[in-house]
Amino acid sequence: MTTAQAPVTQSEIDSRYSKLKTEGESGGYFLNPDIEVTKELVKGLLINEKRYGYMACPCRLASGGKAQDLDIICPCDYRDADVSEYGTCYCSLYVSQPVVRGEKKIGPIPERRPKDRARKKPESKAQKSLSALPLPVWRCRVCGYLCARDGPPELCPICKAKKDRFERFI
Repeated sequence: MTTAQAPVTQSEIDSRYSKLKTEGESGGYFLNPDIEVTKELVKGLLINEKRYGYMACPCRLASGGKAQDLDIICPCDYRDADVSEYGTCYCSLYVSQPVVRGEKKIGPIPERRPKDRARKKPESKAQKSLSALPLPVWRCRVCGYLCARDGPPELCPICKAKKDRFERFI
């Protein structure tokens, strides 16, 4: 049995929009300048946050299992590559500076998310040599920040992603 979620209010949308804009710009990221479109995307994030307990990308199907959806929690793992290559992330919430300045148009981009999402990669030489470190190394899946400590930080000092967005690197 599912319970009805309280609707998202305009005040909640405006508040989250302001927070995302401030946090993004402080880290060198820009929200889509089309405020109407952007606030609809923010509304989708808030709906998913109420539904699942986390802000899954509103343009992708979330499983409802946080562990399976870590790669699509906003900002998703694919944002930086998409913005760099196409000028926008998959859902167009985040855009490049040329898009903000009106020098580049937003167009469709391909989905980078692997169908199976099994993202196991073979261990590199550097990882093998680092495995002798006395502490594990944690990597922020959002921005790539690395730290060596017993566990991941509560909040990434670079992009402000929460603890659950870290993965054990070594």
